[in-house]
Amino acid sequence: MILVTGATGHLGKAVVNQLLLKTEITNIAVLARDLDKAHEYKTKGIEVRIGDFDNQDSLNEAMKGIDTVLLVSGVDPVNRLQQHKNVVDAAVKKDVNRIAYTSVTMENLNTSANQFLMQSHFQTEDYIKNSGLNYTFFRNNLYTDTILMFAGENPFETGIALPAGNGKVGFALRKEIGEAIANELLQISSENKIYEITGSKSYSYADVASELSKLSGKNVTYTDLEAETYSELLKNIGVPEEYISMFNAFAADIKTNQHSKTTLDLENLLGRKPISFSLALKELYNL
Repeated sequence: MILVTGATGHLGKAVVNQLLLKTEITNIAVLARDLDKAHEYKTKGIEVRIGDFDNQDSLNEAMKGIDTVLLVSGVDPVNRLQQHKNVVDAAVKKDVNRIAYTSVTMENLNTSANQFLMQSHFQTEDYIKNSGLNYTFFRNNLYTDTILMFAGENPFETGIALPAGNGKVGFALRKEIGEAIANELLQISSENKIYEITGSKSYSYADVASELSKLSGKNVTYTDLEAETYSELLKNIGVPEEYISMFNAFAADIKTNQHSKTTLDLENLLGRKPISFSLALKELYNL
């Protein structure tokens, strides 16, 4: 049986939806903090196991009879390393065979402007390796879906303004990452594996603007801002300070090509080529 954490989030949901297409429903369970949040899974007949990343006993109970657990990384930047450790400890205690973890791919953590947020991914990987469990790491690049967040939902009128220079990203669509993860989870293997889940080509935000211009027939501009100007812009539209820092850190890492890596791992796990960058943008922006 496969237990998916974070199943009410976007990536976890994408994985579960793909598992439903590829295996018996009795082979799937999801972890949720309360039943109400996982109501849609309960109505489909999927087993919902109640557990909280901060409650070790609940995690121990949730791991009973599980063969593989997919640990979708938590969203609490301060406490998530300890939360991840709690999940790993429960998996060890209940003799889970394999733990899969959604990590991140980047060029050099030591030079990242986003080091505080990103380092917990690699610390989690180390903890899993030291646990003795069989493991699979999915080091995901930035989702194509994040373009909506950084370029805005209406760049056709506002243009794209971001302090990302000419840095490039090996974008991958979140739903296709979910499909790739589901495919791998169903493979029977005790071999420890690390996948770099990226697109097969990298793109800058100038490229994004150019492609959106072609798709929409409008002139979508890209302006490479100074970080201070970008911060002021975000502040003026009411973005909280902690999010301003996060946006700037991601933009700085894009500028220095921290997320420019590309591999064929996504294509190989999908068993086909991912949809083109153009089609992905067309889908995201309903063009």
